Amino acid sequence: MAILRAHAMARPYSDDLRRKLLEAFDQGKGNLSELAEDFGVSLGWAWKVSAARKRTGRMERPSYRPGAKRRIDEQALSGLLCSHPDATLVELQTELDNKTGLRVSTQHLWRVVKRLGFRLKKSHSTPKSATQKRTASGARSSSRQ
Repeated sequence: MAILRAHAMARPYSDDLRRKLLEAFDQGKGNLSELAEDFGVSLGWAWKVSAARKRTGRMERPSYRPGAKRRIDEQALSGLLCSHPDATLVELQTELDNKTGLRVSTQHLWRVVKRLGFRLKKSHSTPKSATQKRTASGARSSSRQ
């Protein structure tokens, strides 16, 4: 009977290990192949780290933020909200499109507005709901004609 094991994702090597390997390479303590063996890492990883440093000039791993890149200019949106605090999402959407040329859904816009710390403002000019409030017992209200 075979036992199935769940494999966790491998954790990336620490920036400290990257730095030590690259410093040893800079000090001439061996070539990448020898140092990879000494440090217990693959030669491919050592090459990748060395190439990344040549490209970026940094020893540390690049920061990683999963998900799509943020497209909305949050400063511009914040400015719009401050100058037009009573604007609806559709009005904000139109204004953002006019200023930045960026079209986003109202749902996405609302998520960004919420993340920026702005709140939904209730409009007191809209008519009250025609739906009757229910009583605690669920019976109809006697005030209804």
